[in-house]
Amino acid sequence: MASRLIETYMRQEHLPHIWCGGCGHGILMRDVAQAIDNLKLNPKDVVIVSGIGCSSRAAGYMNFDTIHTTHGRAIAFATGIKMAKPRLKVIVVTGDGDATAIGGNHLIHAARRNIDLTVVVFNNSIYGMTGGQFSPTTPTGDMATTAPYGSIDPNFDIPRLAEAAGATYTARGTAYHAAQTIRLIENAILHEGFSLVECISVCPTYYGRKNHKGGAVEMMKWQRDNAVPAAKAKTLRPEELAGKLVYGELSCCERPEYTQEYQKIIEKAGGAER
Repeated sequence: MASRLIETYMRQEHLPHIWCGGCGHGILMRDVAQAIDNLKLNPKDVVIVSGIGCSSRAAGYMNFDTIHTTHGRAIAFATGIKMAKPRLKVIVVTGDGDATAIGGNHLIHAARRNIDLTVVVFNNSIYGMTGGQFSPTTPTGDMATTAPYGSIDPNFDIPRLAEAAGATYTARGTAYHAAQTIRLIENAILHEGFSLVECISVCPTYYGRKNHKGGAVEMMKWQRDNAVPAAKAKTLRPEELAGKLVYGELSCCERPEYTQEYQKIIEKAGGAER
């Protein structure tokens, strides 16, 4: 199955990838490809958009119509593509810094509009590509090159942020829970409206090393031992969830989708249908 996915959905001439040994991003890129394969989508109907950062290298490896944009602007470019060609499945592959720091404004407004994009956030809790600076998702107190004594910033809960801004589907997966993460990405692609799946990755090179988390194996075991399914989390007290990672479908609702509402404006104005 893995070799078939590579042959079908990857640009083999660009492999092997440049991610560090033990990085979880390769698993998550495979999860995106597997979700597309499971849904039997026509590759010509899929566009992969990325910004800048470790995660955003995925667009160069995936054999679809892809666009590798500027830092923080992936969702803005994706919005333009979806507005021009609403029939396309537009999937944004982005990182925690790319999506919620420099790109945070685009994230909240795409969610507010409920434009039909699937945003898959590879969250490794740090800026890996540029040298290990702390990001908006680095846990408070953890170390980074720009926080040698520990970050004092509170960290974002990305799905909750997106839901508060108006996203109609949010979920969280992990690199360890691959089967579940694939299903969540499938659900997000099928959902009509703004969908966000936060995928917790592992970064042994910068985040793990600076915070004494061990290597990739130890970091994956931490996900295994500390992740709690969303359904079970609802039955636990706050103190029982302290230090745990809740994964699964977190929110889902229906609301008018932006490109469909925009088409109504075109029709009211007497414009031609697209």
